[in-house]
Parts: sequence; C-alpha cells; structure tokens
Amino acid sequence: MKIIIVGAGAVGYNIASRLALESKNVVVVDVDAHATRKIAEDLDVKVVTGSGSNPDTLREAGVVEADILLAVTDSDEINIVSCLIANQISPMTRKLVRLRNEGFIPFHASLKNEPPHIDNIINPEAEVVKTIRKLMTIPGAVDKGEFVNGRVKYVGIRLSETSPIAGMELSDFHHIFGHERPLLAAIIRNNKVIVPRGKDRSMAGDLIYFVCDTEKLEKTLELLGVTVRPVKKVLIVGGGRIGFKLSQSLEQDNIQVKIVESSIDRCNDLSMKMAKTVVLHGDGGDQKLFMEENISQMDAVVTVTNDDETNILVSLLAKNMGVDNTITRISKASYYPLLSTIGIEKVVSPRISAVSSILQDIRQGNVISDISIYGEQGEFIEAVALASSTITKGPIKDISFPKGTLLVCIIRQDEIIIPTGESRVEAGDRIILFAILAAVKKLEKMLTVKLGFF
Repeated sequence: MKIIIVGAGAVGYNIASRLALESKNVVVVDVDAHATRKIAEDLDVKVVTGSGSNPDTLREAGVVEADILLAVTDSDEINIVSCLIANQISPMTRKLVRLRNEGFIPFHASLKNEPPHIDNIINPEAEVVKTIRKLMTIPGAVDKGEFVNGRVKYVGIRLSETSPIAGMELSDFHHIFGHERPLLAAIIRNNKVIVPRGKDRSMAGDLIYFVCDTEKLEKTLELLGVTVRPVKKVLIVGGGRIGFKLSQSLEQDNIQVKIVESSIDRCNDLSMKMAKTVVLHGDGGDQKLFMEENISQMDAVVTVTNDDETNILVSLLAKNMGVDNTITRISKASYYPLLSTIGIEKVVSPRISAVSSILQDIRQGNVISDISIYGEQGEFIEAVALASSTITKGPIKDISFPKGTLLVCIIRQDEIIIPTGESRVEAGDRIILFAILAAVKKLEKMLTVKLGFF
C-alpha cells in the first residue's frame, strides 16, 4: 500500500511514524524543508519538499500510484486543493482530509459527493468533544470508547487499594464473577502496556482496560468498585474551538456550563454565540476566581486551552480544591508517561483523535474501527471474520495470535460474547482485538495472509 501524507506537522509526523513501523510505502510532502528533513532523518519514509497543492509536487510524490492521500496540513484550504489536484491527476486514489474550520461543515457533503470527491473528512476537535462527553459520565474512568454502534464499551480505570479485583489472578475472575466477569484487554503498569494472561494479577495502582456489553456497564463498574453519577455542572477552562463545541454539546443536554477565557474579545464573541453558558473573563490558574465560582461544587472541570502546561496546572489546582473529575487536553506526546505520576489521568488530544480516525480509514477491507489508547501504545481493532479466516477453524485456544494481541469480544447478530478459550468465531462475526503497538505489524500481516481482513 502506498500512502502520500501532505503535511509534516504533528499529525503528519505521527501517522508517518505509525505506518512506517507497519512497513507501509509512505511519502511525506511538505513545503518546509526543515520539517521534511527531520522526518527523513527520523523515519524510514520518502520525503518530497514542496507544496501539496502543486500538481508537479504530487506527481513527484507518486500520486498516480498512491492508494491513499492524506491531507493534514494546518491549512484547510491547502488540504482541499491538494485533494482537488489529486482527484484530477489520479481519480482512483482515496482522499482523506483534515478540516478544522467550522465554516466548511455545511459543505462536507458536497466535498464528498462532488469534486474533489473526498472520501472522509476528519474534524479532530469534534472527535475530542465526543471523547470528553464519554469521560464525564464515569468519574473514575481514565478512558472510554465504544464499538458496534455503541453496543460494546471499553473503559480504562485506575485500580484502588479497595478494588475487589486488586491482587486477583485473572483466571479467578470466571469463578468469582461468572458470566458477568469483566474481560481485561490491557494492564498498564509502570508506563508499560501488558496484554494479560490467566496467571497475571491485577494490582492496586494499575490502569486497566476492560471490555463489556454496554447494557452491563454499570454492573461491571460496580464489580470493580466504581460508581457512576450524573454530571450537572461543568467548568471549562479555554474558550477556543474545543471549549466552544463542548459547551454547545453540554447546553443541549441542559447541563450548567461556565467557560473561563483569558481573551476579552473571545469572551464577547462567546457571549454572543452561547444561549445559557456563563462566560467568565479571567485566568484559568486564578485560585481566587475558582473559589468565587465554587469550583468544588463542579461535577467536572475540563481544561482545553492551547497551552499544555496551563492545562496541567489548572487541572492540578482543581484537584487540589476538591474536584475529582478533571479532563485535560494534552498535545505533546512526551508528557504522557509523566502525567499519571502527578495525578493527571483523564487526557484528551486532538492529534490522537485525528490519528485514530485516519488509521480507521487506512485499515482496509473488513476493519470497521481502529482506536488508539494510552498515548498510542496500544490499539483496539474492530473487524469482521470471513469464512476463509483461520480464526473460524477452531476454538480460540487453538488459534495462534501474535504475542501482545488478544481477542476481547465476539459480536454475533444480537449476541455479545466475552470469549473464553473454548469460544469459537464464526464467519460474519464482528470481532474486537487488542494489540500493543509492537504487535500491530505482525497482527496486520496475520490478518492479511490468514484472515483476509486487509
């Protein structure tokens, strides 16, 4: 598979890095010679220095032979023009584009159905808002997502000393919890992602990811010692695109919202656009302001400014003032290993949201979704099993999966199955797998050769 990435910024670099690890044929195009030189030095990919909106540059990059073109520069206009030119030169090349300007939203359908015939439009900010809303509902959850149109959930939680499963072997789950047992897809311990086996133990302090039927989510959380409570009051620090979109979403559900924004002009703009949200002009790190607004009474505090350090400090301040449920926007991947050590658990990232959306489109054939977790150190992959698949030829215990991968759920028509070693996968089943980053390449090869997913 040949993939051209237009844009060598954070998203372009990260996608190129992921695909290079998976032995994809990747070409990165950017007008910034310094950016392309860095990618050429760091990654095993080809680079072309030039504008992605220039036909000659795209031809040099090999767009005629490309399977996919990703346009992810910081300019929406350049991204659109790149797709338009690619559509003229190579109509069969699939085109994925990142568009952040809200003004383009009414035109998404026409951009897909008419030239430049964009196959998928990715809005990272909108994806981040969805993630924040999911995290709000479970105060103890560090991460949360869904599969099969919401029928299956995955949740990441930090185990406390009082958790019923702290210190327990996974092989004992079935005897203690029966069919209601949670299936642990991953354990993060000392910043390392572990795909657990029967003899592994879940320990206090671990960050665990489990998968369950959505209808059984609350009961599963109870088994793990986690309670769910409704969110009625939210404070948002940062009135940019994400803060604005989030406040709109919360308003629609009649949740009381306050936004703290440092720019008076932006405050005035937000005040004109919002129906019920209270807009406060001030510094998000102002402890006096937080005290005046009774921050300890908030059900959630969300920090989404454009500055990582500010978001971290404000979240820590909110926690110190009695708020358990804080959600922090982080852009720098280098911060991820440090965050849990200082008490920052719930983290969202537009870059990671964009990467997950793009990977989902790059995975071919019967792969339905692809979700990265924990700073992209692991992936959940949702796919459909084919009749020719090796995975349908016997019980799971006899299937040789790559080390670092785990089949975590089988969906068969209306039935959701948390598998055991004796479970079987049938043709047409949806399956959800988890893999650590180092195993993704081997898993894709296995899926390609043996399962026919890709």
